[in-house]
Amino acid sequence: MPEPLTPDALLALDRQHVWHPYGPMPGTAAPLLVESASGVRLRLGEPVEGRDELVDGMSSWWSAVHGYNHPVLNDAAHGQLERMSHVMFGGLTHEPAVRLAKRLVDITPEPLQHVFLADSGSVSVEVAVKMCLQYWRSLGKPRKQRLLTWRGGYHGDTWQPMSVCDPDGGMHELWQGVLPRQIFAEAPPAGFGAEPDAAYAAHLRELIGRHAEELAAVIVEPVVQGAGGMSFHSPAYLRVLREACDEHGVLLVLDEIATGFGRTGALFAAEHAGIAPDVMCLGKALTGGYMTLAATLCTTAVADGISRGALPVLAHGPTFMGNPLAAAVADASIGLLLSQDWQQEVKRIEAGLRDGLAPAARLAGVREVRVLGAIGVVQLDHEVDMAAATRAAVREGVWLRPFRDLIYTMPPYITGDEDVARICAAVCAAAREG
Repeated sequence: MPEPLTPDALLALDRQHVWHPYGPMPGTAAPLLVESASGVRLRLGEPVEGRDELVDGMSSWWSAVHGYNHPVLNDAAHGQLERMSHVMFGGLTHEPAVRLAKRLVDITPEPLQHVFLADSGSVSVEVAVKMCLQYWRSLGKPRKQRLLTWRGGYHGDTWQPMSVCDPDGGMHELWQGVLPRQIFAEAPPAGFGAEPDAAYAAHLRELIGRHAEELAAVIVEPVVQGAGGMSFHSPAYLRVLREACDEHGVLLVLDEIATGFGRTGALFAAEHAGIAPDVMCLGKALTGGYMTLAATLCTTAVADGISRGALPVLAHGPTFMGNPLAAAVADASIGLLLSQDWQQEVKRIEAGLRDGLAPAARLAGVREVRVLGAIGVVQLDHEVDMAAATRAAVREGVWLRPFRDLIYTMPPYITGDEDVARICAAVCAAAREG
């Protein structure tokens, strides 16, 4: 075993060598050093603002729905490690991947019957786009190669996903003129429970109809637009998309990477609209936050269409596709979720967030407070001061990761009422000082 490094030495090496997400190199702000994690708490390597542990209000970017160091998931990982941690998926198969694929088919909308296991959420979107493009080429319609989405979306940081993120003011604005040129509808009107806007529905129908000859697919985040702005919209617009895609011969892809596995109060956000997509992308909470894994599911019609083409295979094969260790933990994580009254837990957290975040609406500089399922958002009328907001949350004993004009939380489903209240107090503190 190597000699342990002091916290100061680790942070110095981190600054010298480690490039963190969405940051410069070297970083301008020192990250907090996490020593261990258990339940909903992150144990720090050295105290910060007088705190040596923090309640995690982020579920590690929305993935650790069961919290940390969970005995059921630990047992699944240990058991699989003793058998094999990895084996190539080309020409081979194994029980964890087969069991996981069957479980995903069983719990997602009925038409989705086929599962492609990928490395990450962004890769699952790449695979979804490739499926759609290849489907139309196989059917002799190669002109259908563009995608339609609505503004305010975010689908990942690799190439095709970047092309359907909002091109104006988003993280990928730099790449305009280089990325594939897609078609953008206006952002959906805000409000999960808002009355659907007939003019907006007509806008979606008209745009899909006008571009149908060149459209391979429509791709959107259902109900909640995540990293693009944490906004909520009526499920009615998903029904409009489904109807318009069916009418004009366009595939519908739902990116449920952030919304899947109960976060919005339904197991999958598509259930709020009562529709099924042609292709669905899953990730984040799939393994309960233990390791990276994603999945792209499609209908038999899509799979058969690809298989009838001149190239009758989906030419995509990540090295760690179907990784047994990740698949075993994912299957255990889904089983753990379904064995509990997760809906009641999400409703409990939703009620706590509504009560605890209500005072934020009266703070200067706050534009809106919104809650849906286990998601709480405070939107400011200005760009958040990341350093000040983070310090304020840490003083309250909570880890948050604000961005743009948003201070938000997506806590693990096991978060108790006292910790939900603490998270809300931290969000309010961050809104006051950020």
